[in-house]
Amino acid sequence: MSKLKSAISLVIILIFFSGCQTVKDKTDAIVEKENEKLSKFLGKSASELQMELGKPDEDFKNAKGNFEFVYNSKKYLVPCERRFEINSENIVVGFVSNGCF
Repeated sequence: MSKLKSAISLVIILIFFSGCQTVKDKTDAIVEKENEKLSKFLGKSASELQMELGKPDEDFKNAKGNFEFVYNSKKYLVPCERRFEINSENIVVGFVSNGCF
């Protein structure tokens, strides 16, 4: 009986860890897709970014003196924030995405 409980426990643990890996793989794929989507704006003008995504919800100058455009949305009640850094030549030089899928 003890060996049977141990075997069942081992199977449950293996299923649990393989399920966690599946979730991690799916999350990694979503993040990679989001980064591919947003990286197409790197090197483009801020006006091209705004033509595609619309007017930002916020815009301000950061500590480096560059502008940041912030786009906020929600999907399934999860807040999504995308930030784009715009240099003095009005070119997108960076982005950060949080909670977006």
